[in-house]
Amino acid sequence: MVGNDIVDIDEAIQASNWQRPRFLNKLFTVQEQLCVHNSTNQFLMVWRLWSMKEAAYKLFTQLHPSRFYKPKQFECKIDNLKGIVIFQDFKCYVDTKITSKYIISEARLVEPKMTSDILKFQNENTDGKSKVLKTELLKSVAKRYQTQSEILKVVKNKFGVPTVRFGLKEINVSLTHHGNYGAYAIF
Repeated sequence: MVGNDIVDIDEAIQASNWQRPRFLNKLFTVQEQLCVHNSTNQFLMVWRLWSMKEAAYKLFTQLHPSRFYKPKQFECKIDNLKGIVIFQDFKCYVDTKITSKYIISEARLVEPKMTSDILKFQNENTDGKSKVLKTELLKSVAKRYQTQSEILKVVKNKFGVPTVRFGLKEINVSLTHHGNYGAYAIF
């Protein structure tokens, strides 16, 4: 199983006001807030922590299908580009990549073979972005499982957690998009 999240840095600059009163307190633990305040780039640290929490949440909801909003309870611990996120008795490992254009985090329970890719969208339409992302995901699954993408189907459960259906098999995947970027991960 895998969870991922991507943050388009330009979109986050335009659309967020992370410095407003109580923003950090609503989303981050005291230790995480200290991490933000002590960071040389507070903006990037805020969005790195957020993407780690989102990736871990997506992984958690694959194991425990549900919907809830408790970002502060997903506690991040960082060591360079690797991290750990803990929520109650759940623990996962998160790898994060930070570029000048985006931040992407990928969460997993162990360090298995995983396929993932990042896309830069050409279309402004959100529905179009989602369709492109799913098409590229299915192409990658087809290549990995040596089959035709036309026989694969992205299916979401009642909590919105996606899988790719391949005959009787369900393949764990995670999809994310923000601004001009999208990403998928296949476990």
